[in-house]
Amino acid sequence: MGLGCCSMSTRSSKMVSSPTVITRMQAIMQKEMVREFLAEFMSTYVMMVFGLGSVAHMVLGGKFGSFLGVNLGFGFGVTMGVHMAGNISGAHMNAALTFTNCALGRMSWKKFPVYILGQFLGSFLAAATIYCLFYSAIIEFSGGRLTVTGPIATASIFATYLPDHSTLWRGFLDEVLVTGLLQLCLFAITDKENNPALQGTQALVIGILVVVIGISLGMNTGYAMNPSRDLPPRFFTYIAGWGIQVFRARDWWWVPVVAPFLGAYLGGIIYLVFIGSTITRRPHILEDSIMYEDRRIPVLPKTMPNPAMTSPLPPVSVSPTVRTVPPLSDPILLEQF
Repeated sequence: MGLGCCSMSTRSSKMVSSPTVITRMQAIMQKEMVREFLAEFMSTYVMMVFGLGSVAHMVLGGKFGSFLGVNLGFGFGVTMGVHMAGNISGAHMNAALTFTNCALGRMSWKKFPVYILGQFLGSFLAAATIYCLFYSAIIEFSGGRLTVTGPIATASIFATYLPDHSTLWRGFLDEVLVTGLLQLCLFAITDKENNPALQGTQALVIGILVVVIGISLGMNTGYAMNPSRDLPPRFFTYIAGWGIQVFRARDWWWVPVVAPFLGAYLGGIIYLVFIGSTITRRPHILEDSIMYEDRRIPVLPKTMPNPAMTSPLPPVSVSPTVRTVPPLSDPILLEQF
């Protein structure tokens, strides 16, 4: 009996001294890659829930939704996502932005799959959340038929589809342009050596940027601008009942995946070449400092009578200030759409 009690006491002390499950989880969560994965996952989820929810209101809700509401939903969804993860992962929430940062040497390629996985899982889960929340409204609106095209189509709640007035390649160029503008403006907003958004306002300014893109250029393709916004929800609709037609409708599905990568990369290159490369050519702080470079004040000859100066002046040299420009800060991402 005594031996049994002693054995139980020893086991208890070992359990107490060994790390608990919570402690181990906390240790794992503190790893950089894990924190960045979770940051991209949570920020993308938040952005997509607000964005897709606003689309559901427009499609299903009649007077409860509008295209302006969609722009505001996605724009301020991005703002909330940036607040969620901006100081951890940069809150890209967009595979095209992550690719551009890696391609331009602003982020390690080993982080690319981590970011993409977090974004895709967050977007997929957001689509599932909206489906569950609006399921009864979807069924009532469509009469129980989950269709991709036509007057009772509901697949557009989750992914973008090419309208009848546009062609495939016009839509491709549209996505390249709007994503390029997104990346171009993001670099400007976050470039500390240029004219960045005021400290603490970056998230709001980025959200406004998404709203502006939507209300000015969103009609033709739905301004996906983001493979992480379009592909995971599209795949969800495929398995949730809309079927293979979500990938076949006008062969559009690949455009919101490929075009944003090209557009974001071009937008980043354009900013660095035409704007970033000129930052080092700022005027120096000292006006006309070149005129004084390496000039020395001469010493008055001893033979010249000058009672005000009893000793020769030491030589003085004035050189212009040379600045080194640090690399641009990591852009915040975005999404959408």
